[in-house]
Amino acid sequence: MSEDQLKQAKDEDIATDPEEEFESVKATYSITSYGADYPVDGIVKRINNGDVFVPRFSQGIEESTDIVGFQREYVWSRYKADRFVESLLLGLPVPGIFLVKEENGKLLVLDGHQRLVTLQAFYEGIIHGKEYLLSGVAEQFEGKSYRSLDVADRRRLDDSIIHATIIRQDEPSNDQSSIYSIFERLNTGGVNLQPQEIRSALYNGNFAQLMKELNEDKYWRSLVGRVSKRQRDIEMILRFFAFLYYRDRYEGSMKGFLNTFMSDNRSCSKVPESELRSTFSTTVERICSAIGDNAFKPKRSVNAAVLDSIMVGVALSIKSRVTISDVALKANYEELMKNPEYVAFTETGTSKEDSVNYRMDQAIAAFKGEQ
Repeated sequence: MSEDQLKQAKDEDIATDPEEEFESVKATYSITSYGADYPVDGIVKRINNGDVFVPRFSQGIEESTDIVGFQREYVWSRYKADRFVESLLLGLPVPGIFLVKEENGKLLVLDGHQRLVTLQAFYEGIIHGKEYLLSGVAEQFEGKSYRSLDVADRRRLDDSIIHATIIRQDEPSNDQSSIYSIFERLNTGGVNLQPQEIRSALYNGNFAQLMKELNEDKYWRSLVGRVSKRQRDIEMILRFFAFLYYRDRYEGSMKGFLNTFMSDNRSCSKVPESELRSTFSTTVERICSAIGDNAFKPKRSVNAAVLDSIMVGVALSIKSRVTISDVALKANYEELMKNPEYVAFTETGTSKEDSVNYRMDQAIAAFKGEQ
């Protein structure tokens, strides 16, 4: 593991085992891919009408068709953006993009996010809330917007070609695990995407929106602290639901396990939205009232393995209608946190199947829940 990866893991408010954080999804795939050439004006039109979907990875970005909505995740400098537009105006070749074809026929951008956002911004005429005028480019384009370009230059830009490689996963047919793996590896835009950022884009739907809403719950925020800019807190919500409903499917790969649950329940067809919402809200409120705000913080940071096991244990206790007072629940929690084996399995090797099963079994037993 690189020093940058270790620093990234340590800098998060929510701590996970680094081995778990940077594991690879292990699977084999059958993928169909083919090339397509799009004129620039055509692909911008497709982005604007939603046929080409440019995912938004950052939380807290207001929904908007305006390019300003992308500011927090758009990382290209103006120099780089302007040089890219200039290359097209000059008729120079530019790198291709990768798209994934979804079941509804829409195309999700896997790689090329910065390039496409730049083009959309130039055509809209606004970037970072200001008028988009080219700067530091060839004299004939200097200070020009899309609308003020000479007719011949504007036509040349419109007709410039963006080559796309379009990918469709054939096998396995029940998820998009290969697309997730490609997403992890295609990272040419300068944004080091986190696993949940990828999932939120790849498996966007009712469940993703629900988790975003649940992430604002006041009791949850008390337990996990400030909102994560990289969706680590949303990943913890997903982790809770996945272990609560799919624990028997866990086989030692945390990323693959979470991908499967989010994919399967993308439209809340496996577990209804009403059940998810009720289960989550009652669980976090009970933990806050009985154990307190530091329930997931055996040390300074929120511990993901403590969080998933405590959440599942308390949720099952509530579901089984076991009568246990707040005083007793807290006392059982404190005993659990004194268990050296439980503590060990929440600190290292946390994604191993034996570690997961042990800490889940111990937490369930502590809160008198039923498997």
